[in-house]
Amino acid sequence: MTNNRYLVWLEWPEACFRAQPEDIRYLKALVPRGSSVSCVHSEAAFLRALPRATHAIVWSFRHEWFAKAKNLKVLATPGAGRELVAHTEVPAGVTVHFGGYHGAIISETVAAFVLAWARGFFKVQARKGSIWPRAWLGSDCYRLVGTKAVVAGYGKIGKAIGAKLEALGVSVEGFGRANIQDLPRAAKTADWFIMALPSDTGTDDFLDARLLAKLPRRCVIVNIGRGNAIDEVALRGALETGRIAGAYLDVFKGEPTFLQSCEGSVPKRKRAVKGSPLWSGNCRNLIAMPHCSAFSPDYVRMSFKELKDEGLL
Repeated sequence: MTNNRYLVWLEWPEACFRAQPEDIRYLKALVPRGSSVSCVHSEAAFLRALPRATHAIVWSFRHEWFAKAKNLKVLATPGAGRELVAHTEVPAGVTVHFGGYHGAIISETVAAFVLAWARGFFKVQARKGSIWPRAWLGSDCYRLVGTKAVVAGYGKIGKAIGAKLEALGVSVEGFGRANIQDLPRAAKTADWFIMALPSDTGTDDFLDARLLAKLPRRCVIVNIGRGNAIDEVALRGALETGRIAGAYLDVFKGEPTFLQSCEGSVPKRKRAVKGSPLWSGNCRNLIAMPHCSAFSPDYVRMSFKELKDEGLL
């Protein structure tokens, strides 16, 4: 028996990222007997309940709120990114946890894309005027077996992507901090250049004109990390000229952002300061998606299960 108090504040425009009633029921079944679980829907309600909480599960947490959290032992977020949750100069006795389970979902997104690309699905859609495209499509389809993926950002998500692709017959080379200097060499033979980089470790314009020039023309770029990691002007030029075969981008530098205040039931979107240069012009073979590679109806429950498995509940 414990007297832990679990405080959940997970509000987001997309329903799969909000704590639904079934998610809270799932959490209640995971926590020790004698614990209480409460779910709030606004910043004001969260701050009122925070002084009593031993565990806070949130999307956003400001550093000054630690002063209110006198009983806090665990601060957890489903997100992998460090942008919204204070994680430096944390009070003694508080563990901060970022989600590490996303690879199971995102690896399926990447696998779905590379299969669809190799088997010609996107090329048929791009030439909608062709009713029966057998004549030209036959030379545009190929097998994944024997192709090579270079993964930049070989943490939990990058390794999950690598494992999924290897199961499909793709050879994989992964690069993290320890061997990143070897990536330009591997890039020269990449069929798939996959980026799973964070935004907080000096990754701005990681894929620039110089690195793009090393990729073979057959290469397809996949970015499911953060948008800051690509020089979008350079990539636009490479796509427009056919310097590379294509790109699947789930993230961009100029994405819409969210209001930090969540007083309403759902945070409201701000208009992006500027859009991406990739959203205009003649970007040949660009597949653009709205930062959705981790969408799944069990997303929140997966985050709760990870906390349980890691002994943080």
